[in-house]
Amino acid sequence: MPSSTEAKLSYSIPPENGVRAYTHFNVDPTTGERKTNVGQEGKKILVEDLRGKEDSVTLDTAGFQYYRHPAKHTSFANDEQIIREYYPESIELIKKLTGASRVELFDHTVRRRRPGEIDDLPDRRQPVSRVHVDQSSKAAVARVHLHMPAADVPKLLEKRFQIINLWRPIHHAAFDWPLALCDYGSIDPNDFFPVTRMYPDRDGETLGVKYNPNHKWKYLSGMTPDELVLIKCADSIQDGSVAVFTPHTGFEDPSTPAGTPPRQSIELRALVFYD
Repeated sequence: MPSSTEAKLSYSIPPENGVRAYTHFNVDPTTGERKTNVGQEGKKILVEDLRGKEDSVTLDTAGFQYYRHPAKHTSFANDEQIIREYYPESIELIKKLTGASRVELFDHTVRRRRPGEIDDLPDRRQPVSRVHVDQSSKAAVARVHLHMPAADVPKLLEKRFQIINLWRPIHHAAFDWPLALCDYGSIDPNDFFPVTRMYPDRDGETLGVKYNPNHKWKYLSGMTPDELVLIKCADSIQDGSVAVFTPHTGFEDPSTPAGTPPRQSIELRALVFYD
């Protein structure tokens, strides 16, 4: 039967007096922290396990959707192999699952939890432990300009487009540090504030998430490498008819059995376009 687990989730606190919120992409290797003026607070949250009722959430209602689809590429040994082998099959899978006419993958991250280690360098990413939304609406449009041919952009922006992440565990089931997702139907627009993401060569923008006791959190316990979740990070339809994005975070599940192997996962980030 579906059950719940109680977890401590880390929410963001915006800077005072209307000061622009920011966070650096680069990490201090001695502390494992990014320079930021965004505060945080931990809150104990009941996270509902959707195992057995995975079909109760969809991309357009909750902002995320679970599927079972084994990957052909399973080694995830290096970026070149991932791009050459895992990208093409994932593009076709996203098209099949969403009905999109065009999908462009622009990034991926492999995460491996390393207990006792604090660094989070680009080639040694660990699970994210703060509630967040990957892209603001402004950043989503900027991504289209950044990654698509300039001649195609005007027509692409005329029709519906989304940014969707494809997340799956790799090598073994993710009982350790699973992924929690917040049902879009439980959020309030006032829960969010823009955070400038400072990259070495440009600025992006994410959304910080403030605590709201009405948030309804979900996860799928023990997700296997044959299972995946599509996470909507942005949608150009913003008339209230569909979920626009999904706050999410990794979390420490107190029900995880001792000796469980540390979580390993991969997420792909896709620009998704419709005719």
